[in-house]
Amino acid sequence: MDNAPSHTSLKTRWPLGVHPLFQPPYSPEVQPAERLWQLTDEPLVNKGFDTIEQIEDIAVERCHHLMNNMTDQVAALTNFHWWPQDAEPYIHRLQTS
Repeated sequence: MDNAPSHTSLKTRWPLGVHPLFQPPYSPEVQPAERLWQLTDEPLVNKGFDTIEQIEDIAVERCHHLMNNMTDQVAALTNFHWWPQDAEPYIHRLQTS
């Protein structure tokens, strides 16, 4: 689990028998998706938007662009030695949904 304030607050009550295991700070290797922000937020930075729908539209368009045109860049940022290598079934599900 990450170290978000809602996870580490003393007010957080964990069910009996649940013992959270927290990630070390600054450990993107345990959360490969964190490394994708540099690609996903590129069309959004330093811009103003009137509605949340405008942001959503741009983000969705960018995700489609990453899946269809930038797979090498995505792989370079997320392919860790322990990551499952056969992602094709997952990618196919994303593209057809």
